[in-house]
Amino acid sequence: MYSFIEWNISPEIYTLTVGDLTLPLAWYGLLFTSGFILGQQILFYIFKKEQKPATDVQSLTIYISIATIIGARLGHFLFYEWPLLLSNPTEWLLVLLIPPFRGLASHGATLAIIVAIYLYTKKKPEQPFLWVMDRLIIPVTLGCTFIRIGNLFNSEIYGTPTTLPWGFVFIRETDPSLLPLVPRHPTQIYEALFYLSLFAGTFLLWRYKRHVLPYGFISGLTLILLFGFRFFIEFLKNNQTDFENNQVLNMGQILSIPAIIMGIVILFLINRHKSSIST
Repeated sequence: MYSFIEWNISPEIYTLTVGDLTLPLAWYGLLFTSGFILGQQILFYIFKKEQKPATDVQSLTIYISIATIIGARLGHFLFYEWPLLLSNPTEWLLVLLIPPFRGLASHGATLAIIVAIYLYTKKKPEQPFLWVMDRLIIPVTLGCTFIRIGNLFNSEIYGTPTTLPWGFVFIRETDPSLLPLVPRHPTQIYEALFYLSLFAGTFLLWRYKRHVLPYGFISGLTLILLFGFRFFIEFLKNNQTDFENNQVLNMGQILSIPAIIMGIVILFLINRHKSSIST
């Protein structure tokens, strides 16, 4: 016999009923929104320290908020449910305009955020792309922490069976293919703790080393660490879709590789630029 943690938390905090309309308040939505709000406050602090106007944070927040929602939702369908889009093209509009959210993909959000930063810096040429990315990636890592805690409350995106004493039995699991219920790795907690540590590390790098670090160093290093961890943690996770079962690497790992390469390229270019200046 081995011990385990029984997880049976409802994903909904409260359900408001107005006539025939039911409006559930979910932990995931609360945490997702809280991540944005807290992230914006961190950006206000960073921009104030660097003597940038607060209106720039408000503008950047709009760019990032729209990019995150659109990128994450489209990414989920493109990466995990693309046959549904092929069979029903109108889903392209439904996925963007009609609630409830039917899935969010962090890799789609990452790509969309990069595009949003580019569009923002086109309006703000005095703020270089890599300068903005270095600052923005700090609250983004904190947002990732909140999202994984939200996944925990939803009893989703967890790991493979384990005999470790901190294994979670997710009572609210509804996928028949994963029955009977057994203790599983709480990979949501593993990721949340790592992302929180990454947030602390990137914030301290910015706080004490921003005057000597070249633009792109914080974001390049973060891309490697964040998606490198994401690549390896996937070995402990259940596949999200059936088509991944016959693959050597699942979709999360495949999509993490370009982000890792991007981080390596950024650091390589920074180092080469420093070398060319020193010579």
